[in-house]
Amino acid sequence: MDDDQAEDVLCIDLTGKSSIADAIIVASGRSQRHVAAIADHIVRKLKDAGVGKARVEGLPNADWVLIDAGDIVAHIFRPEVRAFYAIERIWTGETRHAAGAA
Repeated sequence: MDDDQAEDVLCIDLTGKSSIADAIIVASGRSQRHVAAIADHIVRKLKDAGVGKARVEGLPNADWVLIDAGDIVAHIFRPEVRAFYAIERIWTGETRHAAGAA
């Protein structure tokens, strides 16, 4: 994701906390096109690494793309959509505030 300039990347370790995955990665892209490009590159890199066929949801709209690669699940959002859903709060218990919010 660093190569694709993904923003605000957060990796949440779920080992021993959940059976759905070992880790969840949450990141933002600057626009729908950026979100789609990040997701596309992740899927290609997974395929090149022999991980198999990852399940992808949300690519046509690219507001929120979910990539399920089995042990790792990645969520890539546009910033507004990420702020609205705040899914990282489910696993970390933290609340995020918009820049400049009190």
